[in-house]
Amino acid sequence: MSKEILMQFVGFQSKPTAREYTFMVRESASEPREFTITIALEAFSAHRIRFQDAPDACALKLRRELATSGNNPPESLFHISDAELADYRSSHSSQRRSMFGRRPTESY
Repeated sequence: MSKEILMQFVGFQSKPTAREYTFMVRESASEPREFTITIALEAFSAHRIRFQDAPDACALKLRRELATSGNNPPESLFHISDAELADYRSSHSSQRRSMFGRRPTESY
């Protein structure tokens, strides 16, 4: 991916079967392009990804797509697969630990 690219997370929308995450990609020599990355709602309910991690996972997916296509992918809509979610989860599992360690179990 070129150093002259700016990728900005714009927001998300909840749809009946997926969440759509929107990004604007700006390159100095061209007009901004809008990209949408979807994650199936079932992935959230099955705990394959957390809501707060979804924008980061989508940004990584978009960076890969931009790098693969020389910053000019023919498509503007992408879907994150279960395999990509598993890769994201395994590569970011150490970040999920609390900085304070595990919460003590309370006994009454």
